[in-house]
Amino acid sequence: MSLKHGRVEAFIFDMDGTMIDSMPWHARSWVEFVERHGLTLDVTDILARTTGRTGAECMRELFQRELSDDECLGLVHEKEEIYRAMFSDNFTEVAGFTAFAKAAVARGLKVAVGTAGDRHNIEFAMSRLKMNPLPLAIVGGDEGFAGKPTPEIFLEAARRIGVAPERCIVFEDAPFGIEAARRGGMRAVAVCSTHTAAELAGPHVIAAVRDYDELAHSNFLETLDAAAA
Repeated sequence: MSLKHGRVEAFIFDMDGTMIDSMPWHARSWVEFVERHGLTLDVTDILARTTGRTGAECMRELFQRELSDDECLGLVHEKEEIYRAMFSDNFTEVAGFTAFAKAAVARGLKVAVGTAGDRHNIEFAMSRLKMNPLPLAIVGGDEGFAGKPTPEIFLEAARRIGVAPERCIVFEDAPFGIEAARRGGMRAVAVCSTHTAAELAGPHVIAAVRDYDELAHSNFLETLDAAAA
């Protein structure tokens, strides 16, 4: 792996599809949501156009018209309530995530979260993951930052934990998120829970894995330490 940017000091994790195995349930919730609103859209297309974008951005993209902030808020609330109801009894993390995050902290790395998810989905996920220790910062998609592929969410996460972007590694499962990391001057690890390694490729992507068990078995943290020393 290339560490030309210098010593790694922090990991910034996307949430959906990266920390938690939620994307199949987001897909199902989109199907129900568009049916409720009489829309006929392909769910694969919806996910490709919206994953990584904020809730308001998603709704404006979906309905292809200007919506007020209040309209967006109501629509996002409706869609995400469907998602949480579906995923609640089926909640799972991406395999090995919490153990990997804990091991990273034990090695002196700072951990943050940068997600397009809103505060309700963040609370939903964090209350079930029971991370120990908790992330030092969580930046959500309803805080006023532009969604991915712009790097605003990741850059704000880095700012809050006091680490230069070039010393951060972003963990992402979606093309928009991988591109956001590149635009922010950050390296990335592709978590191939929802996309292929080819779909998540880039010059800044230092590893592509199925899950964190695979990453742990590759001695990623140990190699990182040795290369950064």
